[in-house]
Amino acid sequence: MEPTRIVHCDDALVWLRQTPPLEGCSLIASMPDISEFPQYTLPQWKEWFQSTAELVMSKTPDDGVAIFFQSDIKVEGTWVDKAYIVQKAAEKVGLELLWHKIFCRAPAGMITFGRPAYSHMLCFSKNVRVDVSKSTPDVIPDLGEKTWERGMGFEASLLASKFILKQTNSKTVVHPFCGEGSMMAVANFVGLNAVGIERSPKRAERARLLQVAPDGKSFLQEG
Repeated sequence: MEPTRIVHCDDALVWLRQTPPLEGCSLIASMPDISEFPQYTLPQWKEWFQSTAELVMSKTPDDGVAIFFQSDIKVEGTWVDKAYIVQKAAEKVGLELLWHKIFCRAPAGMITFGRPAYSHMLCFSKNVRVDVSKSTPDVIPDLGEKTWERGMGFEASLLASKFILKQTNSKTVVHPFCGEGSMMAVANFVGLNAVGIERSPKRAERARLLQVAPDGKSFLQEG
């Protein structure tokens, strides 16, 4: 049977609050940073970010995982470490960190401004534990192809999908803030069902159509 994909055009927080714990699923989130909340001060956004991470984790079943893909930001002359905030959320909810990987956004030694040269990917669970014989690299030199600036990238999506497929019992990936659907397209490609939540009607429609190209290494936009 072909894997399924459903994209809800909705506010991800509203959808999550109205949804019971997602049995048989693992969750993946790449939550928006302060640039999308002009009405928030930095402390207000940090509070929103942590509470949203807690909500995502609270909907993750004990035998599933919650994976976060996040890039740090530099704001008002300070460095905002999103991995630290997500780990604070995990401690509060009671999930353990299984792994923490770094994806390079720019070559080593290159100076970047506004956004650091790497992104974090962190994986948490209540009961899943890592099979060390199936370990994967901790530092990945390239995110892979992205369909838009804030996309996860093909390689990042593939690593997360393969981990869920091989080391959990989850059959479905739930992706709040799914954007243009790169994570869901790759999840379907490896055989997992996918559910996305995206507020933008334009991005939600793209998320319904995005496919992995025949080469298995890039994206193919249909429609």
